[in-house]
Amino acid sequence: MQNERKHMIQELNKTLEPYTKQLLNHPLYSKITRPAHLRCFMEHHVFAVWDFMSLLKHLQNNLTKTTTPWVPVGNPEIRYLINEIVLAEETDLNIEGKRQSHFEMYLEAMRGSGANLKKMEDFLLHVAHGTDIFLVIAVSDLPESIKHFLLFTFGTISQGDLHKVAAAFTFGREGLIPNMFTSIINNIQQQFPEEDLKFFKYYFDRHIELDADEHGPMAFKMVEELCENDPIKINEVKEVAENALKSRITLWDGILKEIESEVLI
Repeated sequence: MQNERKHMIQELNKTLEPYTKQLLNHPLYSKITRPAHLRCFMEHHVFAVWDFMSLLKHLQNNLTKTTTPWVPVGNPEIRYLINEIVLAEETDLNIEGKRQSHFEMYLEAMRGSGANLKKMEDFLLHVAHGTDIFLVIAVSDLPESIKHFLLFTFGTISQGDLHKVAAAFTFGREGLIPNMFTSIINNIQQQFPEEDLKFFKYYFDRHIELDADEHGPMAFKMVEELCENDPIKINEVKEVAENALKSRITLWDGILKEIESEVLI
């Protein structure tokens, strides 16, 4: 049984290889050649950092018991997996040794680089006010690539199928991030040796460390468990995973377009 599940993940990763290669070799990385380009990247990418937590919290709300009165629910291994990832993502140690979510760390990195936080802050004001997320996205003046990315995330969540949310979370985020972020960091360090990017580098280094060693393998195991060797679920996971990667490629394309046009948000 366990070997069958591992084989499933291996086959899925093999099927997704054209999309992961396209992301890892995206021309965006080589186009980030000055600080303004890096700020543009961050002003787009921060929305992916933010909406990641909604995928994670949806999984936590449905795979663990988060309401009272409490009773044990689901698979204890999956409960541990989800709670372990939430602990690190929501309350990790920042560069100064203080507790902070990775999203908040990213905002600090943006401030340190001089990036503009206004679009993100305005967006969050509407979200915090309780406005429907699809309406917030629709009426925002965000670039279409960001809107497309957010619509995929929340569209997947709204379907309510946990194996699909787990697929978006795992193949579009946790399983992809270490290699992708390594490409970004290596290029940025070469391009901006004089810039103080310590907060930005810490955020990426921390993600690489956690996702490669802990969260990535945990997330793949979660997908295995949720699919239950059901061919229908496995096929749906494949479809969602492909769309998650395509959505990330669209986001990257949007950043590249703005950098090349010098119309930076």
